[in-house]
Amino acid sequence: MPEVKKIATRESYGNALAELGREHDDVVVLDADLANATKTNIFQKAFPERHIDCGIAEADMMGIAAGLAATGMVPFASTFAMFAAGRAFEQIRNSIGYTHLNVKIGATHAGISVGRDGASHQCNEDIALMRTIPGMTIINPSDDVEVKAAVKAAYEMEGPVYLRFGRRAVPVINDRPDYKFEIGKGVVLREGTDVAIIAAGLCVHSAVEAAEMLAADGINAMVINMHTIKPLDRELVVRAAQETGKIVTVEEHSIIGGLGGAVCEALCESCPVPVKRIGMNDVFGESGPSAALLEKYGLDGKGVYKTVKEFVG
Repeated sequence: MPEVKKIATRESYGNALAELGREHDDVVVLDADLANATKTNIFQKAFPERHIDCGIAEADMMGIAAGLAATGMVPFASTFAMFAAGRAFEQIRNSIGYTHLNVKIGATHAGISVGRDGASHQCNEDIALMRTIPGMTIINPSDDVEVKAAVKAAYEMEGPVYLRFGRRAVPVINDRPDYKFEIGKGVVLREGTDVAIIAAGLCVHSAVEAAEMLAADGINAMVINMHTIKPLDRELVVRAAQETGKIVTVEEHSIIGGLGGAVCEALCESCPVPVKRIGMNDVFGESGPSAALLEKYGLDGKGVYKTVKEFVG
């Protein structure tokens, strides 16, 4: 078997910013003393005059980003998800969301795959927080290919965007000729008739692995990469429910208010079917190796397989 290429989506973010900076002079990148970790240092080395280190002052950084956007620049404000969505929520809501300014928020180190940094840094609530802000677009890319497409698409659209990235290196799964990224449109990676697995971020790869194991048991699972949480591709969600009769959502986030919540809201209104949400079940994370944590909380391929198999019956 050929070795699968792996790269952390935070590193893909840094590379995508540098590429975007070469194409557009109005791109400016802000960071909060974490450029080496968020990988915005890649952009910083290429365009030092367009990189602003705001220090450990995330709330101020969002205000500066809002000001830059008001002058016609396209700022990418970057820090850990815990500090972006959590610490700077008020500034994002009032200075960026309420004014609907063209600010892009690059939130890295999201979810429990942050690993040994523990619960204080493992933000499993950020999507839920950002979903409540009117007009906020939320994208959780699954791999290197999708990050580059998402960053480009975020630049090209007008309005605030929350981009969610991880610390852990993940397999590249979208490196194929027919791949197409469009904000608000999910991607069907595998058709199926018995159950539909809808996943986002690093959990997309887990869903693909689970579907392969389920196939060996005679269970035909549809797999959907729902990279955009808001606006949700409600049409695809409803189609999946109609064709399979059962839905499973998988996310490296709380099952409250994230992808699972968004899918349930859509189905409750349009096509009620049984739904199983896989994610952080109303608990905080903990310190440990990222692989071990993903396994413990059932977010790896085997964990998703076991839960889906039990759910399908």
